[in-house]
Amino acid sequence: MSNVKLFEHQKVRTAWNETKEKWYFSVVDVIRILTDSPNPRNYWKVLKHRLIKEGNQSVTNCNQLKMESSDGKFYNTDVADTEQLLRLIQSIPSPKAEPFKQWLAKVGYERMQEIVDPAQSLDRARENWQKLGRSEKWIQQRMTGQETRNKLTDYWKKSGVEKSDEFAFLTNIIHQEWSGITVKKHKKLKKLKTQNLRDHMSEAELIFTALAELSTRQIAETDQAKGIIQNATAGKKGGRIAKNARLALEQKTRKKVITPENFLPPAQEQKKI
Repeated sequence: MSNVKLFEHQKVRTAWNETKEKWYFSVVDVIRILTDSPNPRNYWKVLKHRLIKEGNQSVTNCNQLKMESSDGKFYNTDVADTEQLLRLIQSIPSPKAEPFKQWLAKVGYERMQEIVDPAQSLDRARENWQKLGRSEKWIQQRMTGQETRNKLTDYWKKSGVEKSDEFAFLTNIIHQEWSGITVKKHKKLKKLKTQNLRDHMSEAELIFTALAELSTRQIAETDQAKGIIQNATAGKKGGRIAKNARLALEQKTRKKVITPENFLPPAQEQKKI
């Protein structure tokens, strides 16, 4: 299970391993937060080389997991579990070291709570969006859309779609069909890089995304779609239903549903222009 956690409003890509019951964290993301380095990948490369020369294998023997990059694609990324990360932090002089250690402990504790009571993960997601300044109306729409998305991906898994790049391929088909642009172009329109597109969608964009994915799942279930080809066909059909609804709304309101609006802080948005 992959997702993003927030440390002081900065995102850390994470993955939960159900078998080992461990969190894995993107090393580059952690280094970016601790060092404020303009090139955290290079910082990690140099640090890893030094640690290897010192014989610190417990830190440098990192696993690799596929995680979404700023271009929307998935690449092998060095990840560390909590124990490795605590050792790594000792090698990085940073005033954020202690707060980050406390954050790591909190993440682990919260995961244990969520296993006992899954509803708590939704509560925490709501809390994160509130911290980012989202309205209650937007949050409700985002959570409804995520539930719709989860049901679709559950169907894909049952029907033989397993790889992350296959999920991204099918998602892009649906998105392009209903919106008229790819996920990558939509992110570019909103001046997004590493950010999650859905976290920066307008209410209308969220609604039409959910309609496209709901329609796709119901069509796939009706057609008993199997594998990536048949699910891609269902995705086009489902996306087309949302496209027709979008065009009808745009004709009535004379307003485009797809918008460059985002939730980036003003200073960050200006920096990206």
